[in-house]
Amino acid sequence: MKTTKRLLLPPFCFNIETDLPLVLDNLKHIYQHAVFNTEQLPDYQLRVRHSSGIRRFLKPQARFFSDQLEPFQPLQSQQAFAMLEWGMNWTVACNEMQYVVIHSAVLAKNNKAILFPAPPGSGKSTLTAYLAFNGWRLLSDEMALILPRTRTVQPFVRPICLKNRSITLAQSWFPNAVFSSVAKGTHKGDVIHLSPPVESWQAATIPAEIVGVVFPCYTDDTELDIYKLNQTQGFMQLATNAFNYGVIGTEGFDTLSAIMEQVPVFEVRYNDVSEVAKFLEQELL
Repeated sequence: MKTTKRLLLPPFCFNIETDLPLVLDNLKHIYQHAVFNTEQLPDYQLRVRHSSGIRRFLKPQARFFSDQLEPFQPLQSQQAFAMLEWGMNWTVACNEMQYVVIHSAVLAKNNKAILFPAPPGSGKSTLTAYLAFNGWRLLSDEMALILPRTRTVQPFVRPICLKNRSITLAQSWFPNAVFSSVAKGTHKGDVIHLSPPVESWQAATIPAEIVGVVFPCYTDDTELDIYKLNQTQGFMQLATNAFNYGVIGTEGFDTLSAIMEQVPVFEVRYNDVSEVAKFLEQELL
């Protein structure tokens, strides 16, 4: 049976339609602290539904639509909730021009925010989960929404996406936390989504000011190596992680340039997330 939920995730509102119980159950579980069925008009119309025909019964698949677009190939139905999460990311990254959007985790203390831009496999989300459950406020695991020509970042609070061995690690660290079902065998491996602490949900409309940029990289054989980057190095790496930098033009350039001129930028290699947390609190807050 088709079900529609209107989900408010500031600064956006999503209308989500699905006929998959797995998606509906995970939405209710993972987003239990978010606002459903709000009167606010939706910004985006999303659908996750069964493939039709024989695929509904033989090796069932799920399809994702953003408005009328289908940006992904169908996936196994047990991967449908992960598909919805990736679809939200895709929708915002492709359509939002009121912010400078960077592929980055964002966490804050006392409304002082640090960006953690990093490619897949860097350990970003594992570090994000550790910080979020150890006194930091999660603004986003996936994208920084920066107001143009400022250092102000708008929260976009959603679950943290964990992969493969990070799943077991997070479950051992936070046994009482709220986890989604596991999407097995995706192109990223096994994937699970972790709901952040309630404090992050409650502060979902409170912006923060960027005070530092850290490019994290987990390395098994490195305890803690810290490299301070100059403005040019920092700008190039940050621009590489920006979704809409080339589209919004001067606003994007001015925003990234101002951040590089005003805040320190580091590359951190580590094998212990607690050591990274100590560095952040001692040097950047």
